[in-house]
Amino acid sequence: MVTTRSDTRHARRIAERVPDPELPMLTLADLGVLRDVEMTEDGTVVASLTPTYSGCPAMAEMRADVAARLREAGYERVEIRTVLSPPWTSDWITESGRRKLTEHGIAPPGAAPRGPVSLVLSPTRRTVPCPRCGAADTEETSRFAATSCKALWRCRACREPFEYVKEI
Repeated sequence: MVTTRSDTRHARRIAERVPDPELPMLTLADLGVLRDVEMTEDGTVVASLTPTYSGCPAMAEMRADVAARLREAGYERVEIRTVLSPPWTSDWITESGRRKLTEHGIAPPGAAPRGPVSLVLSPTRRTVPCPRCGAADTEETSRFAATSCKALWRCRACREPFEYVKEI
């Protein structure tokens, strides 16, 4: 079987549209988890995924969802690979993904102001802007949220709680 570039591009477009099971407003491409999609000479579609962190419980569902979508699109042979190197970082979340998180009331990683960090001998205080009102007067209420990759925060200005996707 001869595969073409358009076959590979079509398979990639399908895989790119699969939503993340824990953050369904994002696709696996938005999250940066979909590493690659290629097609072998025998027509097998090989999709490579990188978990957000070691032991991510959603990885099995991500693998199954990508495989199911590709098979529904007519690809009979599908292989899903887990790629651990280089490890995923929150930098891989696309600008579109960061915008979608904010639109859904979740502070994206890297939401803290960037720039020089003062050298002090006490813990640094992270500022995470509220995704609802934009205020910087927020506080962490729990290091962990519904999933290990998120923390719970509260805005002191609008008094709304929100989740924050941790930087990795």
